[in-house]
Formats: sequence, structure tokens, C-alpha cells
Amino acid sequence: MIVRSKAPLRLGLAGGGSDVSPYSDLYGGNVLNATINLSAYCTIETLDAPVMRVNSADAGIRAEVPLGTPSGAILIDGVYARVVKDFGLVPGGFAITTYNDAPAGSGLGTSSTMVVCILKCFAEWLGLPLGDYELARLSFEIERLDLGLAGGKQDQYAAAFGGVNFMEFLPSDVVIVNPLRVKDWILHELEISMLLYFTGRSRFGADIIAQQQEATRSGAVQAVQAMHRIKQSAVDMKLALLQGDMRAFARILGAAWEDKKKMATAITNPMIQEAFDTAMAAGAISGKVSGAGGGGFMMLMVEPQKRMDVIAALSRLSGKVVPFQFTHEGAVAWKL
Repeated sequence: MIVRSKAPLRLGLAGGGSDVSPYSDLYGGNVLNATINLSAYCTIETLDAPVMRVNSADAGIRAEVPLGTPSGAILIDGVYARVVKDFGLVPGGFAITTYNDAPAGSGLGTSSTMVVCILKCFAEWLGLPLGDYELARLSFEIERLDLGLAGGKQDQYAAAFGGVNFMEFLPSDVVIVNPLRVKDWILHELEISMLLYFTGRSRFGADIIAQQQEATRSGAVQAVQAMHRIKQSAVDMKLALLQGDMRAFARILGAAWEDKKKMATAITNPMIQEAFDTAMAAGAISGKVSGAGGGGFMMLMVEPQKRMDVIAALSRLSGKVVPFQFTHEGAVAWKL
């Protein structure tokens, strides 16, 4: 038997960081995000031998180990261990292949999306009773609690549900996903008004997230107030998006970026600032880095008439503009 799955990556439009503990535990968080046509992929093929054969292209790991033995591909190992623990199932031998349309540390939620994708593949193979909320919650627990990887909660829910969502992160780990019915013409206008620029440098946000968490724990006034405004920006941007007001959307995006830079010193750097300066000089209106910051992808708002001017200016730098479209579908799996 062969089972495959895919799960979409996301753009963190507003509110990112307010979904990270302890802020979300103390104050609650709001996030607006949207999935795009870049994905994580997983294939499981059953084997007769009692082994796990791993080809994790996203992690650069190939291995064959006895069932129940860590392979070194921690996301796969984490999902396998939790499935065995929670559902009392000991799957037979299998080969598993994973890969991603974007590099790790790109700010599009690649690691969390991959966990959702792997778990969705196991659920399809083994018939596990996981709806969208259960899929996202269990993926969060595997990544953040079992494996101890730093981050928030939005990525798992974006990958599981898909589409444009306004998410509420409440104390006691309560998560409410509100799918938004954004008119097609508004999404088309947003696509043509936004550039997705890969800086060419991946970053791993654990240190940035740790600084953000410490600022909240210590009650650092400037940082906490900045996060309050970032949280509010998700509410404000939701309204602008539903009304199709791209000017307001761009203004909110830019203001949230200024606040985000107050959360940790490594969120921006000379490479990111050069890209911003280059884009703005060519006609961009505003922008922000997707994800924790420090590198990865940048979202830039432009007047559609000046889109090609901004692309031409950015082409002189070391990164690249990546075409994208918004998508409505969350994680899916199927058998062959």
C-alpha cells in the first residue's frame, strides 16, 4: 500500500507572536494567516520487513532502522512515537519520504506544516480518528511538547484547516479557528499587490522566540506593549481584508513590522534592511518578514502598476521573488 499526503504552507499576515506562550496564556492571542500554494509532502509505503526506511529530503536524512528505533529525522520519529503511544498501534514496516517546497527556517511554517503532513499520512494509513482540530492540536503537542521545538500555535492550525483564517489563542490552550469568507476579487487584488521575496538566507527562530518569551515573562513594558499592538493588528487587518482596503492592509502590515522589531534584536539585520530599502525606493508601500524574523521570506505590499519595477530592483540582490497564490484547502491524504 502507498499513502500520500500534502499540507499547505502559510503566510503570517498579522498577529504572529501573540500565539506564543507565555503571552497567549497571559493575554490571549489573535492571528490572521493564509495558506499558499507551497506545500509539505509525505509518502508512506508499506514494507514486509520490520524496519522504518526514511528519506527525509527536507532534513537531509536517509536511514533504515528497526521499528521503534530513532532514525535521526526528529519530526518523523516524533510523529511515529506519539501514534504508537496514543493509539496503541504498532504499524508494520514502512518506507517514508518527506520533502518541502520551501527550505526550513523560511518563515512559512515549514517544520510545523511537515508535522501536520506526516501525521495526516499516518492517520490515513492507520484510520486514526483525527478531525482538523485534533490533527492540529496533536501536531502542536508533538512538535512543541514532545520534541521541545520552540514556536507558537498558528502554523499547525493553518496547515490543518487551510484558507484564510482569523485565529484566537486563549488561556488553557483553547484555540478557535474562524475561517474568513474573503471575496475572490479581494484575494486576487491582494495577490497582485503583494510580493513574496526570499532573502536567500534561512533562519532558525529559536533564539528570537526565546527573547520574545523572556520579554513577556520579565514584563518588559516596551516589548509587551508592542505585542499588544501586534495582537490588535490582526483584528484591524481582518476588517481591512474583508473590505478589500489594500491601503489600510498595507499600513497595518508596515506598522506591525515596526512593532515586531521591538520584540527581539535579531528580528531584523542589514540584509533584511537592504531588501526593504531597495523595495521601497522602487515603489513598495510596506512590508514585513514572515515568521519569527531574521531571514526567510518577506511580504512586500506594492501598487500593482509598480510591481515589475520592484521585482526588477530586488533582482539585483541575492534573493529572489517567488510567485504564489492563496489556497483554500488544508491538509489532505489519499491511498493508492
